[in-house]
Amino acid sequence: MSSILVSCRNKSAAETHYLPALRAAGWVGGFHFLTPGDALPDLAEVGGLLLTGGDDIHPRHWDPAEAVHREARVDADRDALEIPLVRAAWERGLPVLGICRGEQILNVALGGSLVQDVPDHFGCDPSRHRHGTADTPDLRHRVQLAPSSRLRALLGEDVFLVNSRHHQAVKAIAPPLRAAGWHLDTVHPGTGPLVEAIEAQDEHRWAFGVQWHPENLTSLKGPAGETARAIFSAFTARIRTT
Repeated sequence: MSSILVSCRNKSAAETHYLPALRAAGWVGGFHFLTPGDALPDLAEVGGLLLTGGDDIHPRHWDPAEAVHREARVDADRDALEIPLVRAAWERGLPVLGICRGEQILNVALGGSLVQDVPDHFGCDPSRHRHGTADTPDLRHRVQLAPSSRLRALLGEDVFLVNSRHHQAVKAIAPPLRAAGWHLDTVHPGTGPLVEAIEAQDEHRWAFGVQWHPENLTSLKGPAGETARAIFSAFTARIRTT
C-alpha cells in the first residue's frame, strides 16, 4: 500500500494532530512527513498529499509588486517546498487535501491569489477568524457550502459550525479550482464573501481545500464532528481506490 505524504513545518506536531484523524478514518498504510530541507520522496510511491496548516505565504507568488503585510509571518521555506510539490502532485493526479495554509498553498500553486490579512481586507474584528487552539477548538462561525458542490456531496451537510485560526484567505481562485464554501458574514464589496473551501473543477480529480481545522474536530459529536470525519474518510477512501 502506498503512503500518505504529509507536508508540514513540525513533524511531531503533525503526527499529534493529523495522524489520529487519518487513522480514525481507516488508513492503515504508511506516512511520510515532509519538512523544508528534506529530500523529496518518489511520488510514484505516494498515494495522496496532505498539506497541513502553518504560517503565511509570501505575496510574491501571486504578485511580485505586492508588499508583505505588516501582520504576516511568512514561511518562505515551506513556500519553496510546497509550491513545486503541489504542482508535481497535480501533474500525477494524486488526491490532495489542503487544510488552512494547505488550502491557501494549493490555490497559490495552481495560479490563485490570497487576501493577506482578513481583518484588514474585510474590516472585521481580528478575533472573528482567529480563536481557539489545536487542543481546545472553538466553534465560532458557520460555513455555507454550495449545494451543487462536490464537497457538499461528500460531507452531507450544507451548513455547519467550524473552528477558525487564520488571517490569510483565498482571494482569486486558481483556474483549475472553484469555490465550494464561504463564511457569508465576512464580506468584501469587491471580492465577495470569505472563501472557506475550494475544490477541483474536474470531477475526475480528488482535490479539496478547507480553511478550518477538521483534524481538531473529529472527536466531536454533531455536524462539526461528522463533517470533519467525513473529510478524512473521503480522502483515505480515494487513496485506497487509486
